[in-house]
Amino acid sequence: MAHPNIERVQAALAAQGVTTQVVELADSTRTAAEAAAAIGTTVAQIAKSLVFVMGAGDDETPVLVIASGINRVDTNKVARHLGGKIKRADADTVKRLTGFPIGGVAPVGHTTTPHAIIDRDLFQYPDIWAAAGTPHAVFHTTAQELQRLANAEVLDVREETVQSAQ
Repeated sequence: MAHPNIERVQAALAAQGVTTQVVELADSTRTAAEAAAAIGTTVAQIAKSLVFVMGAGDDETPVLVIASGINRVDTNKVARHLGGKIKRADADTVKRLTGFPIGGVAPVGHTTTPHAIIDRDLFQYPDIWAAAGTPHAVFHTTAQELQRLANAEVLDVREETVQSAQ
């Protein structure tokens, strides 16, 4: 019997007409690097789900950023796009807002519907993998399908690296 989180993700996928099956792996998929190694793909093809919060208290809005595993998210770009300040959610807040633990946050099946943004860089890959509710579960998809599933806006979220003069 699958973990309840995996069942919730599988049900969310099925509800949107997706037949892809969640895959449980013996190896950890907690980080993008671990997931890529366990699956046998590149880190860039891992769609990591990062949770941020905009506002506070009763006005708190969860923000889900689905980013390529090789990219650091530029929170200033995301905040400017949303028109407000955002902060990274701590582990308890992630669990409360999504129902998933850090390292297993799926892009679908959240307990609170987030404002979702998907990294433009993911669209260059023919296939990608996303977390499926636990640090050992993933599912195969495409960026286009993931955008639809998460009802996500496409945005360049990549933090630009500054080259130092040598």
